[in-house]
This record gives sequence, structure tokens and C-alpha cells, in this order.
Amino acid sequence: MLSLYFSGIDRAHDNPSVRSTRVRFPQEGGVLKRYRLRLILALVGGLATCGNISGGAQAPETPNQTTGQQTETEPAKKDKPSHSSQANPAMTQAPVGYRIGADDELMISVWHEPELSQSVVVRSDGIITLPLLNDIKVAGMTTEELQAALTEKLKALVNDPQVTVSVKTVKSQRVFLMGAVGKPGAYPMGGGLTVLQLIAQAGGLGPFAKARSIYILRHENGKEIRIPVSYKKAVSGKGGDPVLQSGDMVVVP
Repeated sequence: MLSLYFSGIDRAHDNPSVRSTRVRFPQEGGVLKRYRLRLILALVGGLATCGNISGGAQAPETPNQTTGQQTETEPAKKDKPSHSSQANPAMTQAPVGYRIGADDELMISVWHEPELSQSVVVRSDGIITLPLLNDIKVAGMTTEELQAALTEKLKALVNDPQVTVSVKTVKSQRVFLMGAVGKPGAYPMGGGLTVLQLIAQAGGLGPFAKARSIYILRHENGKEIRIPVSYKKAVSGKGGDPVLQSGDMVVVP
């Protein structure tokens, strides 16, 4: 490509008509040689610059179009370490004092011990099985009690064990609320849950609820019994607020 360019320059220099109509070149041969040398040096320098850029040289920072200031590249964000003690939004929020029962799903986490951290389901006999600890009776315990028991058992195996126990799914102890309330459905049992507390969790009575006709359906000895609830007396403190049992259904007509 360079040879074609220089041959064109030579033809233009030797032909007077071309020199007069197209390009004016210096008459002296020494001056023409200096022009050629400068052109070669400029082309070589340009090729060297292109080689540096393609070889991995960093591109200059791009000025900000709005402010004119150069923008700096943000450092890569590092993932924050996950802590087993942090609450999982997918977990069921069991009430305070909730006691573990059969079919409940638990999440047991041991800090820095992934082999011991796992999700387990309580068997029908109230027992769970964990690595190295084998079978453990957990039915009837609160999460705090089970956490303390596991911490004590792991001291012989783990240096300063940090244990967290969460109820992932409540399936054992539930009560049911149906009828003219804010949110009818199944609710986990806590220690000493009453009718008023259950209705409060459901958002209260609806505008057309019949407060005088509320009752509890309970199964005892293979039979279904109906227990009336005096809602107004319970609210005013003049009447009793019945404590619910697992499996009870509160009906608000």
C-alpha cells in the first residue's frame, strides 16, 4: 500500500502537467526526501499506537456527558456472607411459646457447620434424626428449649456451637377460624391462645358478624361438641375468654 502511494508521488513529480493542476511538490530532491521520511515516521508511530491499544492498554475514562467530569469504574460488589441467625422470609412466624409437634418442619442451623445444618420434619412419634446426634425427642418443646438442648449436645463435637432453630412449616398444632372475620383460615397455636386473641389475629369481626352467636367446634372422645362464646362479655371482661385447643374451629356466623 505504501509503495503504491509513493509511486503516485513520483509520477506526479515527474509529470509537470499533473504537478501544476493537482499537487504542488517541492522542486529539490532533498526536500522531497525529508517529506517522505516524515510521512514514514508518522505512519510507523500510528501503527505502534494501534498495537499498544490492541495489546491490552486501558482506554481512557469517558467524560460524563452531563457534568463533563470523568466517571470512575465502580468496584465489583462482594456478596455479603449469609448468617444462619438471620430470619428467613419464607419461614412461618410461629407465635411465642409455640410447642413443636408431629409433622412440623424445622430449620436447624449450626454456625460454620453446614453438615449439621438442615431442614427436618418431626416424625409422628415426635422424634427427629440429626447427623452425629441420632434420634432426639422434640415434640412438646419450644424452639428455644430445643436450641439449648442441641447446643449442649454439640459441645462434645463442636467448639463453641452456635445453634439456631426455626419453625419452617407449622402442621401439628393449628386452630381454624371461619365466618364473618377479616382473614378466615388456619392459624398456628401458641401457648394459651384464646378466642379473642384468634379473632384479633384475623383482623377482628366483620361488619355483619353476629357476635352473640360465636361458638367453638371441638372433637373430644370421637364426638363433636359445640361450645358457645359470649363475645361481648369476654370483651368487656365480664365473661370468660375460652382457651383454644389444637384442632378447634371457631365459627363466627
